[in-house]
Amino acid sequence: MELQDITKIAKKLNINDKYLETYGKLKAKIDDSLYEEIKDREDGKLVLVTAITPTKAGEGKTTMSISLLDGLAKIKEKALLCLREPSLGPVFGLKGGATGGGKVTVEPSEDINLHFTGDMHALTSSINLISAVIDNHIYQGNELNIDPSKITWKRALDMNDRELRQVALGLGRDVNGIKREDGFEITVASELMAILCISKDRNDFKDRIKRIIVAFTYDDEPVYLKDLKIVNAVMKLMNNALKPNLVQTRENNPCLIHGGPFANIAHGCSSLIATKLALKLSPIVITEAGFAADLGAEKFLDIKARVGNLHVDCAVLVATIRALKMHGGVKFEDLSIENLDALKEGSKNMLQHYYNLRKYDVPVVVALNHFESDSKAEIELLSSILKENNIPFAFADGFLNGGDGSIELARKVKEVLDTKPSRYHPLYKLEDTIENKITTIAKEIYRAKDVEFSPLAKEHIEQIKALKRDNLVVCMAKTQNSFSDNKTLLNCPRDFILKVNDVKLKNGADFIVVMCGDILTMPGLPKVPAAVKMELDQ
Repeated sequence: MELQDITKIAKKLNINDKYLETYGKLKAKIDDSLYEEIKDREDGKLVLVTAITPTKAGEGKTTMSISLLDGLAKIKEKALLCLREPSLGPVFGLKGGATGGGKVTVEPSEDINLHFTGDMHALTSSINLISAVIDNHIYQGNELNIDPSKITWKRALDMNDRELRQVALGLGRDVNGIKREDGFEITVASELMAILCISKDRNDFKDRIKRIIVAFTYDDEPVYLKDLKIVNAVMKLMNNALKPNLVQTRENNPCLIHGGPFANIAHGCSSLIATKLALKLSPIVITEAGFAADLGAEKFLDIKARVGNLHVDCAVLVATIRALKMHGGVKFEDLSIENLDALKEGSKNMLQHYYNLRKYDVPVVVALNHFESDSKAEIELLSSILKENNIPFAFADGFLNGGDGSIELARKVKEVLDTKPSRYHPLYKLEDTIENKITTIAKEIYRAKDVEFSPLAKEHIEQIKALKRDNLVVCMAKTQNSFSDNKTLLNCPRDFILKVNDVKLKNGADFIVVMCGDILTMPGLPKVPAAVKMELDQ
């Protein structure tokens, strides 16, 4: 692997050095003024990479996204990749890094996974500045009449730490502040991260943070961030974080990495700022959405594309024979054993995701991430299932062979872009009631029998209606491991009731977040964290 100076990567996109702010030789930020310079160009084609329901076997969605970029370069097609920034929570937790694997990675991978260009630090600092000012305001006389029991803004840390889910503040002497309960979210679950990634530009970001609801008064009136008079302070902290980051694949193809909200809690897409810029820079833009198509892709298609006026030209659905066999009932330790019955049963998960995506009238290609344990009979069976359903597909082996292992997939995606027009549209209308929007997703995407709203959820829905904010998109927060809200129900569960425990207005992001099942906004570490496994690297 021989990486190029980042200025050479920029030149592949015809980006002049004057728009680059380099961080060493391998990373750079791109100045806002570039978009203003090229905003009248025609947009390129947009390819969304998503996946089947994740399993312990792994699907390799980021690896496949990078692989597709490198594969397109092999067939002389100019393309640009947009990815999310990794969070330290998964990096040191269960998942590990998020920069691809094998011979298809974005580089410098360790820098990207860790401190990168400081965006996560800026977000975390901004989030905690807001919390500090709220508590200080109350302590210093509470001119805004904030009810300490109705503060909705939480502190943040970009780390998995279950001990911080619920904490007590102001303990000890009175000079230590107001005594109250609080909690931490992981940085990537905060509304500020969502706003970073859904804002069209710097001015839109500023307008959105002004209207964040941080608390309610004793009279149940909302208190907005602008009332705290720290909007400019947040803008100063976020100044550089609003600029997309340019890096490269190990095969020297360009990639923008910017923003990274969780997809099982937030909307799971990289920044709209980066995507809009990419579409002006390249004839083909590849981007991915977090977790499976019922989460990341649904939110990309119903939230990001709608807000950003994006036209999705093709979706790539990533699957593996190993993962499909797990959905078919095979234990993880038995995945290397040929099992055609389990593969046939598990393929139902892939088909449900495929037909869900087709409801948006977007052409879909299934990308099959090839593993050495895939038997000839299993490959033939899965191929026949896809052919019977007239689904375009390609096997890819980028992990072992880099771009050369993804040429078939690249050609298939290019063929679909050239021959199958997209008539993309969202699944629901903003004018629908909150309850109907949630029910539409639950029944059409998850295939739930019905939706059950808790008393708290009903109360908060009425509160949102009273604020006249019920015409927003809904952002579903649920487990990534199942179509349902129960992580143990693999494959394609039916006849389940989706339980909505709470509904939260994210006024700056223009989201209504719907909390289903036992979803948590601050994950915990597993018994053996990835951080411990790093000892083996030495």
